[in-house]
Amino acid sequence: MLKIRLMGTKNSIKWFRKILQKNPKLEVKEFSGLFPNKGTNKFYRAYAEVEKNNIKRKQ
Repeated sequence: MLKIRLMGTKNSIKWFRKILQKNPKLEVKEFSGLFPNKGTNKFYRAYAEVEKNNIKRKQ
């Protein structure tokens, strides 16, 4: 399992969350809400827990 800390604008974090969730090789176990970074109104952070998906594909 990987624990990932994402930092960026609200839109960039939402964009990357969609990429993680659509990837068939990954399983997103948890994804936190957005937390504002101190000292700025533009940047936020979020936390994700991701695991490798063990689905075997037909060749």
